[in-house]
Amino acid sequence: MDGQDSISDQPIVSPPAPPAQPEPESTQPPAPVPEPGEKRKQPEPDSAPTPPPPEKSKHPLWKTSLCSYFRRTGGECSHGETCRYAHSEEELRQRPDNTWDPTSERGKKMKVENGESVEVKRGTDEVSITEAIGEDCCSDNVLEKCLINLPMRWSSDNLRSFLTDNGVHFKSAKKRKGMLVGFVSFETAEQVKSAVEELNGKSIGNKDLKIVDATPRAYEKRKAGEISLPQSTQNTSENSDAPKSSIGVDNTDSNDDNMTVESTVSKSRSARDSVTPLAHMSYVDQLEHKKSSLTQMLKKLTRNARKACPNGVSLPEWILNSREIGGLACKLEGIVESPLVSGYRNKCEFSVGYSLQAKVTVGFSLGNFREGVIAVEEPLNCPNVSKIACKYAAIFQEFLQHSELPIWNRLNNTGFWRQLTVREGRKPGQSTEVEDSEAHIAEVLLMVQICFLVLCVSFQVSTAGFDDGMVNGEFEKMTNAFATGASANTPPLPLTALLIQDHTGISNVAPADAPLRSLTIPNEKSETRQDDVKDVVEARIHDYISNLQFCISATAFFQVNTLAAEKLYSLAGDWAGLGPDTLLFDICCGTGTIGLTLAHRVGMVVGIEMNASAVSDAIRNAEINGIKNCRFVCSKAEDALGSLLKEYLKMHQKPVDVPQIDDVTVHGEVTHTENATDTKENLIIELENCDGAPKCDTNGGQKSDSQQSCSSATAKPVQYFKNVVAIVDPPRVGLHPTVIKALRTHPHLRRLVYISCNPESLVANAIELCTPSFDKTEKGNKNNRGWRNMSSAGLARHRAKSMPNSEPFQPIKAMAVDLFPHTPHCELVMLLER
Repeated sequence: MDGQDSISDQPIVSPPAPPAQPEPESTQPPAPVPEPGEKRKQPEPDSAPTPPPPEKSKHPLWKTSLCSYFRRTGGECSHGETCRYAHSEEELRQRPDNTWDPTSERGKKMKVENGESVEVKRGTDEVSITEAIGEDCCSDNVLEKCLINLPMRWSSDNLRSFLTDNGVHFKSAKKRKGMLVGFVSFETAEQVKSAVEELNGKSIGNKDLKIVDATPRAYEKRKAGEISLPQSTQNTSENSDAPKSSIGVDNTDSNDDNMTVESTVSKSRSARDSVTPLAHMSYVDQLEHKKSSLTQMLKKLTRNARKACPNGVSLPEWILNSREIGGLACKLEGIVESPLVSGYRNKCEFSVGYSLQAKVTVGFSLGNFREGVIAVEEPLNCPNVSKIACKYAAIFQEFLQHSELPIWNRLNNTGFWRQLTVREGRKPGQSTEVEDSEAHIAEVLLMVQICFLVLCVSFQVSTAGFDDGMVNGEFEKMTNAFATGASANTPPLPLTALLIQDHTGISNVAPADAPLRSLTIPNEKSETRQDDVKDVVEARIHDYISNLQFCISATAFFQVNTLAAEKLYSLAGDWAGLGPDTLLFDICCGTGTIGLTLAHRVGMVVGIEMNASAVSDAIRNAEINGIKNCRFVCSKAEDALGSLLKEYLKMHQKPVDVPQIDDVTVHGEVTHTENATDTKENLIIELENCDGAPKCDTNGGQKSDSQQSCSSATAKPVQYFKNVVAIVDPPRVGLHPTVIKALRTHPHLRRLVYISCNPESLVANAIELCTPSFDKTEKGNKNNRGWRNMSSAGLARHRAKSMPNSEPFQPIKAMAVDLFPHTPHCELVMLLER
């Protein structure tokens, strides 16, 4: 006790102990020594209780996280007290790093500063992102519930009917077929309570319905209260419903430790990075990068086509030969450079939104909405945008600063001003390779996209939620702003037409039939000529390809790089093997650019396009250029191609010997010769012997069974064609399976030129066109939902099993044409032959 060695100072009188482990000195009195002859007595047991064994040390993270079973059900799991996770907020312990479980109530109210967990507080000079945008735009998680164990066959309509039948009041309900969950939003907490009481545990089939809190989506998490905006930022647009980007809040202190990761990412990303990600590379390096990507795509085609071949059938020759060219499906002969590298786009679509500094901006989005990015930046540093388009975007942006109508809010899908489209038309003969010259632009069409505008039959304007007088007044101010800004520029900017497009969808991509209204431009303030009044009223501009004039409406498809498109169409024509005896099918023809530029090299052109306005433009273009050997059909390719191929590709055992005719029209019908002795196969087409062919009106003309046939001149006598070629230029999704089937199953179509703006879709379509047929076609299982997780190539391999027995095509060669410098995209031309 006093620090000395007690063992050496006094004898040990305690009970015997193992000599190797002497007991320490005890505070109890020594046991009495027995008298001689007396039996040794057993010492009495110590009255003090034996101390319990030391408690096993707990894990540092013991009870520092909430049990997942507790979070779902609110009860204790089967492990009971032995569970290492907490089953209540009171049982929850703080973590070693002084933080709390982020899913707990205390964790949601805390943030980490200098290693300590402190409660989040906001000063009086700051406003949360939720408050800046408006409480109604951010869905409260408390008012959103997830319903589990719903029937998989239900859709959103079934869920809404179920809620209505059970007397549940709700704001919105969403459910996708094939899923067990659905999401319901409510307007008040009372509705939530009533719905939970009514539905929780309710039996649907053999399952009980469960209601849990809905997990916020990514952008909803980012727009939570952890991001603050300076009060001055809010005041810049206090009169408008201004959504501030949840990933891009201006912060002058770049060293602020509290800056979120999203803010850092947004500061390092610009419109230049989003729109032209390859702009930092030299143009030679860009071409090599694209060539390398296309090489991988051609290897992917070979691999997937090999998998799609049926068992027991020898592989096609082109797959076997692919080993000699590095696994490529065909030889990639290079990439054609774009004549213009900067400012080459003749069409630009500018979004209307707010910048990182909460300023009304007309430009490009900095990222995807699903990632929580809604900020917009001006296009001044984008090398693919022309100077004229940038100037009109700046004029519109200046007008919006003083507009009384709100801009589009992507968070709650409300507002008025949405998008500005600028389309440019060149002067004739301007094919010189001059970078971004304003002097070469002769016409400009502007289209402003708005929301909630309704155009009546009488063409009177009525709006939903906005005053008619205010809307018409804003249109007049906008027209004057564009006209004044165009005339104030040196030299004056061309301005041919100004349109208003009404679109109420969530995305800015409007359907082709969206209502359009043309606004009158003051003649004294615009470059509009008096002899162009008709074109202004019909809202069309003109451009030139291969010395042909093309009339372009506001929504019609036209290649955005005009000079590079000339090289693209010339390459397609060279590979198609055209001649006077060639029948050319131009599938997905748009305004007829491909067919019309190649019409002088073939006997006849048949174009198919689903956009009625584009078909009307194609007919007008044929008339303007005096081209008479063409026909255009307004229909979906999958609906019209089969019947057209049957119409024009009938076999004849003996051809009719007729003189060769140049520039014949194509509105005709197919006949065949009965008394035939010659076995030579030819295609004979007898044209109608009439004074004139039917015409089409400016809206697309007359239609019969959703299909419209238009020709550009009078009919001529019979002509037959030995060569049948198809050129397809589909949208990014590729060809419809029905179109692929029609192309594959007609044996007289021996050559196909595929122009693709998306190599992924080209790979998928080529798998179906170029792989051998199965002996027994397999019909798809409607109950099989595995296709939902398949890639486009996987779907193509699956569809190839049901392709009717027919001779497949073979990929012969491919070449790329760079229509989109500074971006990863380019056009790929592939020649397919039987």
